[in-house]
Amino acid sequence: MKKFVWTLLLSMAFAIPATQAQTHDLEHIYNPSADAKADIAAAEQKAAKENKHVLLQIGGNWCIWCKRLYQFVEDDAALKAALNDNYVVYHLNYSKENKNLPILKELGYPQRFGFPVLVILDAKGNRLHTQNSGLLESADSYDREKVLEFLKQWSPAALQPSHYINE
Repeated sequence: MKKFVWTLLLSMAFAIPATQAQTHDLEHIYNPSADAKADIAAAEQKAAKENKHVLLQIGGNWCIWCKRLYQFVEDDAALKAALNDNYVVYHLNYSKENKNLPILKELGYPQRFGFPVLVILDAKGNRLHTQNSGLLESADSYDREKVLEFLKQWSPAALQPSHYINE
């Protein structure tokens, strides 16, 4: 009996941390009270220092697809690495509390694609691309290969002019 109890306790000890590692605070991805303009400027400065782009995930805590995308990337090591290696991420809030309409106007009205919508900025704040996230979906989730390809295609390395010089 003692052996059974110890086995059970040990298996639970290893299972609990693994389960906790997969939980995310999906109710507070976006901050309606954030100073988004200042936060984006800080993200641009960080991106410049780290030779990255800024990825804006625009949506709200009310948005199930926003939560799905966040968790989908967080739970996939390759997607998370591609994101962290190439982008400074900022979750730009759009909700009844704060729609951030002046910023969305500057970004070319990306909300026209629905939510979440992804906007890639270079380190100087220039908009490089707006992505309708619906094109990255598969059934009731996201398509891993499509998301990974999106992250690769808009990475700083993919946009290096030296890759496109005729020799």
